[in-house]
Amino acid sequence: MTVVSIAEAWPAADRPFTVADLDRMPDDGRRYELLDGTLIVSPRPTNAHQEVAMELAIRLRRACPRHLRVIPESAIQVSATAEFDPDIAVIEQEQVHAAKCTVPPLLVVEIRSPSTALIDLGRKKAAYEQFGVPAFCVVDPHVKKPSLTVFELAGGRYRQAAQVSGDEPYRAQRPFPVEVVPSALVAGLMTD
Repeated sequence: MTVVSIAEAWPAADRPFTVADLDRMPDDGRRYELLDGTLIVSPRPTNAHQEVAMELAIRLRRACPRHLRVIPESAIQVSATAEFDPDIAVIEQEQVHAAKCTVPPLLVVEIRSPSTALIDLGRKKAAYEQFGVPAFCVVDPHVKKPSLTVFELAGGRYRQAAQVSGDEPYRAQRPFPVEVVPSALVAGLMTD
């Protein structure tokens, strides 16, 4: 492993960022993702954000069949100029030992943050759709009634398959049967 500075990892001014450039970025406490050759830098997720992601990952893991795996913050390389670190991905067992996913995961979940909301529901969603990710979910814990929005690929395009909030359950069938209740994902964050 070679340690480089951000300046050393930065590409020349006349070309976009690539996944190879991204792989050279130092671990400096920020989250680096790549979208169409543009570097997206965001702060590490908050503890509350991570708590929601963990609650959902535990629920998914309990229902997950043995040939699939639930992975937090897996690197998903969708092209030479796009790579994301979704909060949760469901992948085939064979992909577990790879450094990053280069084939579409069966499910990608983003926990919505105020700083990434537009990117998650806009450009990332479009990139996952084009890459062929069969199911994409967005959890919004930052509202009075937390919500879960589910998109499923049909004919090469995402269609909204469900949107539930508060205590309303969502009973998924893809990529495996599991029930998710948005309010339960934030229950550990509530104080009296």
